[in-house]
Amino acid sequence: MATTTTTTALPKRADMPAEHLWKLEDLYPSQDAWNKEYEEVKGLLGEAAAFQGKLTDAAALKSCFELEDKISLLTERLYVYSNMRHHQDMADQTYQALSDKAKKLSVDVGEALSFVTPEILSLSEEQLKGFIADPTLAPYKHTLEEMLRQKPHILSKAEEALLAQVGSISQAPGNIFGMINNADMKFPTIKNDKGEDVELTHGRYIQFLESRNREVRANAFKAMYATYAKQKNTLAATLAANVTKNQFYAKARKYPSALEASLYGDNIPKDVYTNLIATIHESLPLLQRYLELRKKLLGVDELHMYDLFTPLVEEVDMEISYEGAKAKVLDSLKPLGDDYLKNLQAGFEEGWIDVYENEGKRSGAYSWGAYGTHPYVLLNHKDNLNSMFTLTHEMGHALHSHYSDTNLSYRDAQYTIFLAEVASTLNEALLMDYMLKKTTDPKEKMYLLTYYADQFRTTVFRQTMFAEFEMIIHDKSEAGESLTPQALSEIYYELNKKYHGFDGMIVDQDIEMEWARIPHFYTSFYVYKYATGFSAATSFAKQILDEGQPAVDRYLGFLKSGGSDFSINILKKAGVDMSSPAPIRDAMEVFRGLVEEMEQYVK
Repeated sequence: MATTTTTTALPKRADMPAEHLWKLEDLYPSQDAWNKEYEEVKGLLGEAAAFQGKLTDAAALKSCFELEDKISLLTERLYVYSNMRHHQDMADQTYQALSDKAKKLSVDVGEALSFVTPEILSLSEEQLKGFIADPTLAPYKHTLEEMLRQKPHILSKAEEALLAQVGSISQAPGNIFGMINNADMKFPTIKNDKGEDVELTHGRYIQFLESRNREVRANAFKAMYATYAKQKNTLAATLAANVTKNQFYAKARKYPSALEASLYGDNIPKDVYTNLIATIHESLPLLQRYLELRKKLLGVDELHMYDLFTPLVEEVDMEISYEGAKAKVLDSLKPLGDDYLKNLQAGFEEGWIDVYENEGKRSGAYSWGAYGTHPYVLLNHKDNLNSMFTLTHEMGHALHSHYSDTNLSYRDAQYTIFLAEVASTLNEALLMDYMLKKTTDPKEKMYLLTYYADQFRTTVFRQTMFAEFEMIIHDKSEAGESLTPQALSEIYYELNKKYHGFDGMIVDQDIEMEWARIPHFYTSFYVYKYATGFSAATSFAKQILDEGQPAVDRYLGFLKSGGSDFSINILKKAGVDMSSPAPIRDAMEVFRGLVEEMEQYVK
């Protein structure tokens, strides 16, 4: 196998072996084909304008929806192709220009179709219910039901125009935070592992917390929060302004609270949010048991907050080639059955994946694509454990898209962010289970156990604590209480004591300022999705490994459901009811198993 990961100079795109490149020709065989479709979309925009003011009967509505779908799909294809070409080599000016052209077209399409939803929502409830019941509009039933559900929260044309004008002002808290946090905040110099003076930055902070030298960790921790404490009045005012903004929109759109306004878009009941927090509270003794184990493994008398990120065991050098990674991923996903494996194999062999780094290639990894052709996956593969987990993660997304696209119409195939991480995380859970069962090296096993346990700590417990903090500060503000720096710090410190506090743990006072550096608090009530997605995937994996075929059938049904129903219903039909504690308890049972197995190694 030709390898591209060991040379110091990155190869140019033109020198990459064809078998390691994605086949974008499956989207468009030539630039001429792209140009032709681009011109077709430009022509269709004029046809869309003809429907304005005429969406009053089922025939006109059906024709308009069909045209909207055609324009949207073609635009998506043009956009995805041009951007993926651009990502192959960001220095290639041809595809930079093509990407810009597609982005401008997307804006034009958005403007041309912007009348559709408001016009339908201006109809009476009786007319909308009539459309929902009309058999000629059956392919659009879910769309119309969703519009009917949203109708009570849509305002008059004048009020909507006013809210639109407020839009740029509403972004101010997040923008101001971004400028303070990324541009104006200056951190002090501290000594690194080698005793050298190094400026503390956002990027270096986690590196310092992962240091083997405890003094380095402690100094970085104290320096970070002392710097934020100097800006606490401004940062508290900024976060409070964001909370006030959320309350304004909730009130304007007639929602009971900012939390319910945020959850309404995905039709997620408030119980899902509150139930996550309540169920995680049940398992806090288990988190604290893991922290006690962390204290023993680190060999310290008392655990501090700055000890939570340092690795518990030396990193194991697991060299896994791309071919080896594919083989292990295939083997680990055998519990999902022959059909899943057949489609996964097709993905590996039929040009879905762009494997290795080349000069100018976009960093990171993603799964993307357009309805009507297979999905695509961008990787920057290195021959290590992390890259193997990235491969199975992104192929989880890709197979989710493949199953939803091949079983549903364009409109119903688009799944929500609430569901997106379930399929990718499930693949990771099955790979981890496989690796833990296969490995015979105690050092390797301990490395895997701590790697997985820390995912539970950071993705489930930590994100739930963030979600609880958001809920508390919004509740207090809605009750008329002031969100002063002192109030925010007290709430945050008490939460840290609740989650992390046990006899051998020092919950350092400095952590009270951590609320001031979390960017997600400006995308309110979002972080809970990390915890629910991880829990749902872990629950699916547990059911598949425990029950076999019945659970596999339910899971494949989930993949094939795309966005054809509300997210919570799709999961419930597949056997994961996120409005109940069961999936979170399932995930906690897996975490308990990891902790118990680690305890055997420590004795």
